Parts: sequence; structure tokens; C-alpha cells
Amino acid sequence: MIEESINIAEAKKHFSDLIGQVAFAKKRLLITKRGKPMARLVPVEDAEHRLNEAQGWLENDDPFFDTIENIVSERKNHIPRALSGLKNP
Repeated sequence: MIEESINIAEAKKHFSDLIGQVAFAKKRLLITKRGKPMARLVPVEDAEHRLNEAQGWLENDDPFFDTIENIVSERKNHIPRALSGLKNP
């Protein structure tokens, strides 16, 4: 699978089209800013495969998992800025 590079400004302009290309044409896109890689858009199947490869990198009692659990629990109470000014969000 060939990966194509795209500048972040162009990616913002054509985001919806790019998502379609990634989802349906299975295209991989590297998003850059001033030539520096910033993010990668990949089909869901690729991302799931890569996550499975990471299994076993950390011990089950690694502090990383506590940190992630705390972040997730705090997000449950988070009110996005766009909704924080509303009387009944």
C-alpha cells in the first residue's frame, strides 16, 4: 500500500474527501506541517492491526494504565467549551 504525503493546510481543505479515500480506497496519508510528519490517516483495519501488535510492550501493572484510567474517568465529567456556556447542555 502506497502512502501519500499531504500538507496540513490542504488536508484541512479536503478533509472529507481524504477520509473517503482512506476509508474506501484504503489509501494511507501522511499529514505534514512544513515538511515535518504530524499525523497519519490509515484505514481502520490497519489501525486495529497495529494496536494488536503493541500488546505485551508493557507489564500489566505499569503506571501507564493507571494514568489512562484517570484520564478516561475525568473525561466523563468534561463539558466541551462549545457547550459550557449553554444553560442546559
